[in-house]
Amino acid sequence: MYRVDLNCDLGESFGAYRMGNDEEILAFISSANIACGYHAGDPSTMRHTVQMALEKGVAIGAHPGLPDLIGFGRRTMDISQREAHDIVLYQMGALHAFVKAQGGIMHHVKPHGALYNMAAQNDSLAEAIAEAVYSLDTELILYGLSGSRLVKAAEKIGLRSAHEVFADRTYQNDGSLTSRRQPNAVLTDTDEAVSQVIRMVKEGKVTSQQGTDVMIKADTVCIHGDGVHALSFAKQIRSQLENEQITIETVSHQT
Repeated sequence: MYRVDLNCDLGESFGAYRMGNDEEILAFISSANIACGYHAGDPSTMRHTVQMALEKGVAIGAHPGLPDLIGFGRRTMDISQREAHDIVLYQMGALHAFVKAQGGIMHHVKPHGALYNMAAQNDSLAEAIAEAVYSLDTELILYGLSGSRLVKAAEKIGLRSAHEVFADRTYQNDGSLTSRRQPNAVLTDTDEAVSQVIRMVKEGKVTSQQGTDVMIKADTVCIHGDGVHALSFAKQIRSQLENEQITIETVSHQT
């Protein structure tokens, strides 16, 4: 039997600005990555998103990013290993407070945007993030790009990790995501995206933009909550995965 976690980035509204269909999408996913105020989100949004996730029984994860609200955390910054450790620990602590105050348990941590991509390729940043997560709670699961330095850094210090794949992103020969600055970085055809996910889960392969098959491990699949068609996509991908006899469940329940 095939099993996979279905995660989504949520809680990315800020002040008067609303983003995504968080409440509706929670019905179709098994884990939520909640923004912690640096790239998106604010205290009230964090509290409300945690509350909704707990009500839906969806696993809660911290989604720390670079301090870049205007750039939505998708612009690279030159940060040190110590800075990476501290900004991740700070943001995790903020979300952890809201989760604990409402009687929940934080399940995982998934870096956001540029921080995620930087850590996927940089050993020192990957180690800093893994150490920050480990120092807060050794039971947390670190989500990172499949086969990347981030998941390897987690495994190195004895922290559980989840190899993550993306439903709506294209890949390069080395298993990295195509930069959003490049054309065709995002899949806009829902059927194509769903087919890509099914193949990654069942065959452990994805076709790169260069036309070659890349071996990949899929513990968890990310769907983005900020797209125009995010809700309909979440519904369709869940339905088609289940039609393919793929069980949707959190990483902690997988064997």
